[in-house]
Order: sequence, then structure tokens, then C-alpha cells
Amino acid sequence: MTKGKTLRIRHTTHYSFESPISYGLQQVRMSPRDDQNQCVMSWNIKIDGAVKELEFDDHHKNNVQLFSFDRSSTDIEVVCEGIVQTGDNSGVIGKHREPTPLWLFEHVTQETTAGNAVRSLIKEVKQGHDLERLHTLSELIRTRITYRRDDHYFERKADEIIQDGFGVCQDHAHVFIAAARHLGYPCRYVSGYLLLDDTDEQEAMHAWVEAHIDNLGWVGFDISNGISPDNRYVKVATGLNYREAAPITGTRVGGGHEQLRVAIEVAQQ
Repeated sequence: MTKGKTLRIRHTTHYSFESPISYGLQQVRMSPRDDQNQCVMSWNIKIDGAVKELEFDDHHKNNVQLFSFDRSSTDIEVVCEGIVQTGDNSGVIGKHREPTPLWLFEHVTQETTAGNAVRSLIKEVKQGHDLERLHTLSELIRTRITYRRDDHYFERKADEIIQDGFGVCQDHAHVFIAAARHLGYPCRYVSGYLLLDDTDEQEAMHAWVEAHIDNLGWVGFDISNGISPDNRYVKVATGLNYREAAPITGTRVGGGHEQLRVAIEVAQQ
């Protein structure tokens, strides 16, 4: 790794329920792992109001921890914190090393279907070197889809996002994935953390993508910021779409109305 930074991260997620929970399970994908661009020095996950049942790596090599809610809980708090050293390889991660076959990352999901709007966008990506074409695609998406921090529509398909003309980083990622896969590039969704220039405090994790290029391997693209990930980024989880890389997913019985509060701090050590 080159041009390294040491980043300190603290991520708190607090759920409040209007009535006691009868039953609940949560899958937590919030543990970064070592790769060519980062080294995890320390990391810890603590959950109040729940019990850890199981820990495993899924088919994307994401660390997954399964927690069951304490009976009669009305508050659940998940606190993740640690220190990660990062490097800058201009977004290049390198060859595919996971057991999951590359062809899986050409699989179309509901959110990443290339309909008429995506195919129309692709026509503007001219022939040329693979890396150049993908950077052009990233810039086209950033130009056509205005970033709005407070918009969260995870159920929208790529075509709907283009037609609406606005979205968040998750939306940018889904449109890029739909287009890249249609062009024949294996592509995956990435969730993680980003060190911002103007503040240490954030309200949500960041999202970007990685596309696989022959003879180069996986390369990252942050469409929302128009760059490839550098030493300000910490990768946490990957998947075919947001759902497979989401920090917390699960189910519950009881509890009634839910209130969610998220606080993230990413600072240079």
C-alpha cells in the first residue's frame, strides 16, 4: 500500500420500538477485512439488547454476525468501532481471489436490470480502452443523476433512477452496475466508509462499485464523487446489490413503530 492513512471509525445504530419485541434476528455486515488497500488494526462490534448467535463469512467473504433480540427488548444499539490503515492504489484492487466465480457478478438483479433508459445511456459510452469506457460511464451517471443526500429509495430500479434524475450513492451504484454488466463487465456493489474533508460526523455509510477488467482485475469507481477510491475509503462489504452488502438486515415480530438513529464518525488518527 502507498500514501497510507490511519482512520478511526465509530458507527452507532440505535433502534427504538414503541412496544416490546417478541422475536427478532439481525444479520450484521459491518466488519472490514484486510485486502490490497487496507489493513484492519482493530475492530469490535457490541450490541446491547441482543445476543450473538453465530458468526460466518458469506459467499462474498463478508463477515456476518447473527444476533437474536432479547425478549421484551424496546431498544437495540449496535456499536462498531476500530482502526484501519488504508493505502492508495488509484482504485485498483487487483485479480479476483474469492471462491465466487466471476460470472456471478454479471447476474442481473431487480435493481440492476438494464431497461430502455440504461441502454440509452450505454449508447453514449464509445468504444475504447476498458478503463476509459468505465470512467466515461461513471461521469455520465454522475451528470444525469443529481445527488440528493436526503433521498432514500432503495427499491427503485436502475431505469427508474435515471428517469427520476436524482438519488444517493446507492442509486448511482445500482445504475453503474446495471450498465457495466450489460456491457459485459462483472461488477459488484461496495459499502463502506469515507473520510470527508469538512466533517468527521456522518449519518450513513457510503457506497461505490468495483468492476472487473481483464488483465487489470477489480477497479473501484465512486460515481457520486467522480473518483476512484483512495486512502480515504474503507471497504466493509460487497454484493450483487445493496441488499447483499447492507450493514444490517433482519426480521422481527412485535415492537410496533420503529425509530432509527445512526451516528458515524470517521477521522484520521
